Amino acid sequence: MAAAAPHTQPIRWERDRLVLIDQRVLPRELRHVECHDAASAADAIRAMVVRGAPAIGITAAYAVALSAREHHARAGADWRVGVTADIALLRAARPTAVNLMWALDRMAAACAACAGEPFPELLELAQRLHAEDLAANHAMGAFGASLIAPGAGVLTHCNAGALATAGHGTALGVIRSAWRDGRIAAVYAGETRPWLQGARLTAWELMQDGIPVTLIADSAAAWLMREGRVQWVITGADRVAANGDSANKIGTYGLATLARAHGVKFMIVAPLSTIDPATPSGADIEIEHRAGDELTQLGGTPVAAPGVAAWNPVFDVTPAGLIDALVTEKGVIERPDPAAIARLFA
Repeated sequence: MAAAAPHTQPIRWERDRLVLIDQRVLPRELRHVECHDAASAADAIRAMVVRGAPAIGITAAYAVALSAREHHARAGADWRVGVTADIALLRAARPTAVNLMWALDRMAAACAACAGEPFPELLELAQRLHAEDLAANHAMGAFGASLIAPGAGVLTHCNAGALATAGHGTALGVIRSAWRDGRIAAVYAGETRPWLQGARLTAWELMQDGIPVTLIADSAAAWLMREGRVQWVITGADRVAANGDSANKIGTYGLATLARAHGVKFMIVAPLSTIDPATPSGADIEIEHRAGDELTQLGGTPVAAPGVAAWNPVFDVTPAGLIDALVTEKGVIERPDPAAIARLFA
């Protein structure tokens, strides 16, 4: 399995510490943040140093290993008490992405089963989850690319690429694979306000890989579709409910609605770890709200009238009925519904 390119490896384990690309400063600077304990990793997740559901989950897995190393050195056989507190801290860092909870559940179960010194065993599990995500991305890339007819234009939203995963990406993994196979003629990326992940991260990733990309204002998407420039909208997801409803970056629901109105296909690309059978529908997904100054400022510079109120939900939910294809590492579900999703876990 191909490794992620060095410039798009958001998470690395180096010299007994966790090293993250600081995605807040891309593309103007390639800066790294080192995490030596669970608290610093939780801070990095909360502050969006690392973002994207799979990448958050992987980061949290390594953070539990760091926590076990620290608390075993301090408390010996009572190390689980400190680790349990750190797992709670990590769970609270961001509520919408289910990969975070999935990874922490896996690590918590491993903690309960550990005998002797926990760090080597937990580090090995975190590294295995990291490798599994990369393999899943390549599998999803192949499945999703097979749905795209040669000569198609595609639009993506936010960043669901190597920077949001272990490498290759979910939505961008499909785009990378389809571009390699000669199926895509044009790639468009929405800017994705307020954090501009499309402009800062997706455009940077694709340009690093030599894939031509055209940036559009989020509000230009309807006219792009009206002109017939795209045949697919392809996005990732932060949580997929048991009925197929999918939470993703704010603006995804609007794109799905526009796509249906214009006869454009809509694809969600997400690993099984993003699907949450315990969440019945999108109505049960907790939507994270962040500070209003993310809207009223841009890079610390005010862009709105002083004192104006701002409403800043950072995710929305696309109903399953608007999704033409849900792509996982196990294959493609067309028009996802509860029965089809249940079969994935049978």
